Amino acid sequence: MALGNVTTVKVFIQITGLIDQPELQLPLFFLFIGMYMITIMGNLRLTILIRVNSQLHTSMHYFLFNLSFIDLCYSSVFTPKMLMNFVLKQNIISYSECIVQLYFFCFFVICECYVLTIMAYGHYVVICNPLLYNVTMSNQVCSCLLGEAYAMGFAGAMVHTGCMLRLVFCDAYIINHYMCDILPLLQLSCTSTYVNELVVFIVVGINIIVPSVTIFASYALILSGFLSINSTEGRSRAFSTCSSHIITFALFFESGSFMYLQPSSSGSVDQGKVASVFYTNIVPMLNPFIYTLRNKAVQAAMSKTLKRMCTRTVTGVL
Repeated sequence: MALGNVTTVKVFIQITGLIDQPELQLPLFFLFIGMYMITIMGNLRLTILIRVNSQLHTSMHYFLFNLSFIDLCYSSVFTPKMLMNFVLKQNIISYSECIVQLYFFCFFVICECYVLTIMAYGHYVVICNPLLYNVTMSNQVCSCLLGEAYAMGFAGAMVHTGCMLRLVFCDAYIINHYMCDILPLLQLSCTSTYVNELVVFIVVGINIIVPSVTIFASYALILSGFLSINSTEGRSRAFSTCSSHIITFALFFESGSFMYLQPSSSGSVDQGKVASVFYTNIVPMLNPFIYTLRNKAVQAAMSKTLKRMCTRTVTGVL
């Protein structure tokens, strides 16, 4: 495997984790395992709730179902390994496992970018063209839009993973991160990473700029429609519809932009580890709460489901 100072890494790669302070490892383990359990239970509850309640079988809740499903999956791609890093002295991941983790992480993150974009477009239609909503956002259109979102995730993940496979890594193959992300892996290469960095800049740029422009354009049109609403109740309903999405969009895109749209230096990676906590851990955990607390239809469905479960429990006891 070794030739001079170059090693073609095919066996093991070591992950440094989030921080290198031993006294904080155990408290962080309990913090992040708590966050992970909240993420799993929150997103799983929301997906099941939307699935079993017929009143939530609308296009916007269909998008919300996919958003929760994506959050559930991509938080599970790296969090179990991250939790192991807090309690194990030697944090080893195989080269193949690292590449698989990188692929699915890129896939789900890109999918989330476009699902959030589709949701912004849906908000524009429901506020500015409510009479055409059922035609514009038909089941066929929604399925097509979501299919394109998953296709973009597949294509982007294939490009990033394919470019990573062409690199040759050095002897010091310690990843300065808590997961196999693009920029920390580029630091380990003994060969030129110019092509990879160019691909990251282009692909990530497209997957951030295109959704961001689309979302900003949607909300610019929503704002103009919002100002034309005369009733206070109508404005309150419109604001409630959009506020949850705006919060999620701001947290997810700003932290992602900070991580990827900069050169792959060691300093940027160290800063990026902190920024990545937002879109990898905090956003998937907060999404179910944000959309549940701000969505009256979801609250009503949850209340109805809880009453039904309580009734069945009491009936079973009697």
